[in-house]
This record gives sequence, C-alpha cells and structure tokens, in this order.
Amino acid sequence: MAGALLALLALLWGSQVLKAFDYSSPWKGQPQMYKLDIGWPKIPEYFTGQTFCVAVDSLHGLVYVGQRGDNVPKVLVFSEEGYFLYSWNNTVEMPHGIFVSNTATDSSVWITDVGTGKYGHTVKQYSPSGKLMQILGTPGNAGSSLIPLQFDQPAEIFVEESGDTYVVDGDGGMNNRLLKLSNDYKAIWLTGTNGTGIGQFKIPHSVTLDPFGRVWVADRDNKRIQVFDKVTGEWLGSWSSCFSEDGPYSVRFTANYKYLIVAQLNINRLAILAAPLVGSIGDCVMVNTVQLADETKPHLVDVDMKSGAVYVAEIGAQQVQKYVPLS
Repeated sequence: MAGALLALLALLWGSQVLKAFDYSSPWKGQPQMYKLDIGWPKIPEYFTGQTFCVAVDSLHGLVYVGQRGDNVPKVLVFSEEGYFLYSWNNTVEMPHGIFVSNTATDSSVWITDVGTGKYGHTVKQYSPSGKLMQILGTPGNAGSSLIPLQFDQPAEIFVEESGDTYVVDGDGGMNNRLLKLSNDYKAIWLTGTNGTGIGQFKIPHSVTLDPFGRVWVADRDNKRIQVFDKVTGEWLGSWSSCFSEDGPYSVRFTANYKYLIVAQLNINRLAILAAPLVGSIGDCVMVNTVQLADETKPHLVDVDMKSGAVYVAEIGAQQVQKYVPLS
C-alpha cells in the first residue's frame, strides 16, 4: 500500500498539473518576494492581441498596454486597480516597447514601433489620450547606424525627468546600439555595433537607469546585461553568469532600487537580481525567481515606483499580469 502511494505521489510530482501551479518558487531557500494579483485586470477579455509591452504611470495610477494584431486596439489603458478605461490606435503599427514620461509640465506616452509599414521604424510620443505629438525617425524607412535618428526596429525607450532619452535600437534589424538624446532630441552620444565584444550588442532589447548615473541594457542574444555611464556613454561592466539558460529580455528596477527585475522569455521566468550600490558593477547575484506557467513567454515588464507592483507583458499567454510585493 505504501509503495503504491509513493508511486502515485511521484507520478503527480512530475505531472504538468502540478507544474502549472508552480507560479512562484523560492530561490535557494529564500521566501517568495511577490504574489500574483489574480484580480488584475478585472476583465481580461480586453486583451485581444499579443501583449508585447506595458508601462506604468505611477503619478496618475494608470497602466498602458501595447498589443499587436489585426483589427485590435494597439494601446489599452487600465487603472492600477484593474478597470479598463479606454483604448487608442492612432498611427501605431507594431508596438514593441512603451514608456510613460511625467515632467513638471505634462505627461506623455512613448512607443517604439517595429512595424515595416508606413508607421514603422520609429519612436513616437503620444498624449495620454493617444494624440500623436512627436515622431523620431523616418516612418516606414529602416535606418543605418551611421545616422543617429534613423532607426531599424527600435526596441525600447527610457526617459528621465530631465527629458534626456535613451533608446535601444534594434530588435533584430541592422542596428545594434544604445543612443542618448537631449530633451530637444539631439544626439548626445551613441554606442554599440553588432558583435559579442565589450560594448557591442546582439539585440539590445530593454533599457533602464539607476539613481547612480548608470544605464542598464538587456543585451538579449549575447545573454548578458551591459552597463554604461549615462553622462559619457562609457562602458562600466556586464553581467552574464545569471543568463546561461536564457538571455535577459527586460531590465527594470524595483521601487527601492535594491533589485533588478529581468524577464526571461524562453524559460518563462522572472529573475530578481541584487542591484549594486555606487562603485563596481560586480557580479550578477540572483536572489529570487518567479516561475510562470509554461508558454507564458514574458516579454517586457514595468514597475509601479509607488506601490512596487510588477506588471508583466506576456506574448504567449496574451495578457498582462500584476505581481505585488509581499513585504
């Protein structure tokens, strides 16, 4: 009888049924750091396409979702409580990255568009209601790395409160570079070419900043994160030891800047990495993970810098999920 019971437990342990419920697994004995908010959004049926990106407006309590598909709204707007508010579709072809910028005078939504049609290969600024305000790049024309504002499948954008802007370009095109622009969209510096060496990229996929003047880039196909000085563009270091299984798809800091949240699409995982203080970049230290269900495919993430909640855009599950910190 005991032998039969052990055999049954072994069968269940290896089954997909139990694996499907293993959403958050402690790392090396550490307690879970996040839990899934199963009530967000209130009505998931508003997700009608592939959800590629998500951006949080912590100041106004809004969450923007970029999705792709035929005859679907490209941008969905939710409240932080999960209520659907409105959508828009103006001049958006294939959104890849999305970012909300709040300055002293206004708010805007930035979208990187990797489409190959008349709106593609651009970085665009919209009002919160979807009015087109600014286009960087030449719509419909893939660019060369020799021209700063000529993009080829730009992957993501990060805008500082000063208006200084960082773009990683591109998502599989001819460009593999990191570009810094001034608040009047003039190139300050540009770094990166296609390759595996220091400061080179193979699909720079996501970009973020820390409070210590460092720019962090998910160098996806090189399976590493590279770090640069935001003033000079100088290379400061890289992390690769955490990414032997899968490259980093996203980089976002937690609200307290103690950790980096990194999506790993091919293994359906969020990695939580210890963020270094001022000084040496050091080595990558993984302190926790959130294991998602099979075929979820987390693509890009964003963090509510007030509540600490993490929003995950999942192109496999075609949804955005919200994870809230447990402490």
